[in-house]
Amino acid sequence: MQRLQDRVVMVTGASAGIGEACARAFACEGARLVVAARREGRLRSLAVELEALGSPAVRVIGLDVRDADAVRAALEDLSSGWREVEVLVNNAGLSRGLDKLHEGKRLDWEEMIETNVKGLLYVDRQVVPWMVARGRGTVVHVGSVAGRQVYPGGNVYCATKFAVRGLTEGLRIDLLGTGVRVCSIDPGLVDTEFAHVRFRDDHDRARATYRGMVPLRAEDVAEAVVFAATRPDHVQIAELLLLPTDQATTTLVHRR
Repeated sequence: MQRLQDRVVMVTGASAGIGEACARAFACEGARLVVAARREGRLRSLAVELEALGSPAVRVIGLDVRDADAVRAALEDLSSGWREVEVLVNNAGLSRGLDKLHEGKRLDWEEMIETNVKGLLYVDRQVVPWMVARGRGTVVHVGSVAGRQVYPGGNVYCATKFAVRGLTEGLRIDLLGTGVRVCSIDPGLVDTEFAHVRFRDDHDRARATYRGMVPLRAEDVAEAVVFAATRPDHVQIAELLLLPTDQATTTLVHRR
């Protein structure tokens, strides 16, 4: 049984990694999908696959979540039917470098803060009021184990994910009594483009992140997101920490 048949699901950062996997997983649930990311060309190719997987309709939005005006304009342009968002997967995020704080690059800091914190806020601010007006919906923030434990060189990235955790808890309080649920899915090491983005396509450094261990797959995280979004209305998965078996903490990883 497709539990989200014809319901609207919006996924940010949907052109790759966890966001793309979430879009695929919700397509298999029969959801209508709003997929947003900067790489619009990738989204258009993905949209064809999503429809083949079972999504009755896909709306593609080329969007940089760091641009508040662009977020507002793009989402206000959605017709009333597309605004009936049942699930928002606020996933867009990134990391840059592993510099010590006192040696860090300001542009890296700004990109992480603007994407991981401000971008999440801009999207929530547009979509959550629609859910409140309908008296239902599920907001899923894709956080990280880095929002629970800091690791060497992770300073600003970890701070942004700690912020996501704080915003998630604050939003849950603010939405109490509205019928809207708020969830944080916090994965550990996931084999996606994340490390390649962090190290600006230094493939050797990126591959070393997962060397000798078995990381999570993007599909593993997507499965957890769908699980949280499809619980009965009276059940709220407040937070879910998802680690590979080879990882115990941000710094303790078993490598063969």
